[in-house]
Amino acid sequence: MEDKSHTAGTFQVGDYVVFASLFVVSSGIGVFFAIKERKKALSKEFLVGGREMSCGPVALSLTASFMSAVTVIGAPSDVYRYGASYVIFGIAYTFVVFFTAELFLPVFYRSGITSTYEYLELRFCKLVRVAATLIYIIQTILYTAVVVYAPALALNQVTGFDLWGSIFATGIVCTFYCTLGGLKAVVWTDAFQMVVMVVGFLTVLIQGASRAGGIESAWSTARSGGRMDVFDFDISPLRRHTFWTLTVGGTFTWLGVYGVNQSTIQRCISCKTEGHARWALYLNLLGLWIILFCAVVSGLIMYAFYSRCDPWSAGLVSAPDQLMPYFVMEILGAFPGLPGLFVACAFSGTLSTVAASINALATVTYEDFVSQCFKDLSNRAANWISKALCVVFGVACTTMAVAASYMGGIVQAALSIHGMCGGPMLGLFSLGILFPVTNLKGAVGGLTVGIALSFWVGVGAFIYPAPSNNTRPLELNTAGCNFNLTADGSNQTSVTASALTSDRYWLADSWYSMSYLYYSAVGFIGTVAAGLLITLLTGPMDPKKIKPGLTRSMKDVICFCSDKSRHTDFSEDKEDLGDFGMAWEKHTDTEGVIKMEEKVKSDNDNLHENGYTNAAFDHNETSQVQAKL
Repeated sequence: MEDKSHTAGTFQVGDYVVFASLFVVSSGIGVFFAIKERKKALSKEFLVGGREMSCGPVALSLTASFMSAVTVIGAPSDVYRYGASYVIFGIAYTFVVFFTAELFLPVFYRSGITSTYEYLELRFCKLVRVAATLIYIIQTILYTAVVVYAPALALNQVTGFDLWGSIFATGIVCTFYCTLGGLKAVVWTDAFQMVVMVVGFLTVLIQGASRAGGIESAWSTARSGGRMDVFDFDISPLRRHTFWTLTVGGTFTWLGVYGVNQSTIQRCISCKTEGHARWALYLNLLGLWIILFCAVVSGLIMYAFYSRCDPWSAGLVSAPDQLMPYFVMEILGAFPGLPGLFVACAFSGTLSTVAASINALATVTYEDFVSQCFKDLSNRAANWISKALCVVFGVACTTMAVAASYMGGIVQAALSIHGMCGGPMLGLFSLGILFPVTNLKGAVGGLTVGIALSFWVGVGAFIYPAPSNNTRPLELNTAGCNFNLTADGSNQTSVTASALTSDRYWLADSWYSMSYLYYSAVGFIGTVAAGLLITLLTGPMDPKKIKPGLTRSMKDVICFCSDKSRHTDFSEDKEDLGDFGMAWEKHTDTEGVIKMEEKVKSDNDNLHENGYTNAAFDHNETSQVQAKL
């Protein structure tokens, strides 16, 4: 194979133009909605889009923010090193979307809340709500830092741009359009960025397959290199990726992201109706499958191209996460504009994820702290405070990206953060929704135990990385490189292996070597088990004392298509939930609120007249939105 040190291209003028266009269009969408919505000085408009969003844009938004640069850059690299078993995540995505749509979404949507953590105050007490909000803020800032760092690393690799300059540029643009346009700008910008992601991936797939000798040749090379051994049914929890870790562990991990995460739920409850929200989730599942397929095939084609001369082992790149951008520059460097398109693809996922996170952080902070301390704020003041919070969290997420450079591989780092925080949070919400007998002491004790367990294993694994016999990276070859390997590249594997085999004790090779995908399951099981045990010891709660609509049984999920589910009237339940999540209704600017709510009512009436139906939604659920009128 030819000398890779001389074949990778560099950014040309056309690449800069294509890349800059992404930022211009994204910022332009923020400006558009800032002008369009300038007369609607309502926090409800800014934070949840007036609850009038359609399912299509919301579905694209969910997919774009979920499939961040962690997927665009990290997933192909993971497939390159460990094989195509990554595709099994598609099964986990299916379970996650189903449980989110049929178990968690109905409770959140029908209760009329804005922050998902308002539910915890309704179900338990304010202390639980505040604790959960603080955990979410920490989790989201850390995760967003990883998401910001990933494309900046790619840009640094392929263009030579200053790494930290790229990070701050990303944060500034995200904060700009999120602050100006609110949730509507976030959703519509995400929809645009989703298109960019798909086009970027397709460009790499087409040209990559051509350079690798065709798709059949690439497939054959990947098979001979062991990359097509997808199904490994080893039940050991210490193995990094098996069928069980990817399906079971992946479901728990992503359910903590989807089912109870503010960023996802906020966009769902911004939909016109519960039916729209449910359809947005299922349409989003299709998008997840498409992006996952593109990422896995990109990794296989990249392996076929470098099957005889691995750039990482050869020292041409300093980290595995740089493989994908290096590959792109090599195959697309001769086509001005196309490398810029890929980098725009990576940044699209980042911009959508970061903007959604900033918006969600501003929402929970306003609803769970500001509105609770200052109950008489005008709508204009609430709107300006929400914008200011977007700026604050934009700065926080951007500066925290510095820490992401010390977290190792971006895929594992991102999912580890979600698992350590998301598992206990998933367990806490499950205690409230699925187990009506859970009392306050059980909720607090369960959350404490779950957090302790998940952070114990997660931090321990960071200090004592799992040995290679658990992670099992596949063989990489440099026999076809017709240039001298660098000293660092040739010694990289041996140094790593040596470091992993010294100064270890029994926990390092057992508890700390657990697959990172099980961190969430550990937190979930610890929270639920401890919560139920403490509840049993301190006296179960009488389910009759729980406000209607705050619990949901698995029978409701399994029988969601039944006549009973379709014809249940929740208007009375909604009315009985109090006025949590309705901070804008307590403001003095009632004229604007009435006009906006009349529009929502009109939209819902028109939707019903047009014959819209859904298996688990009817006109009785629409009445929830109108119950407060």
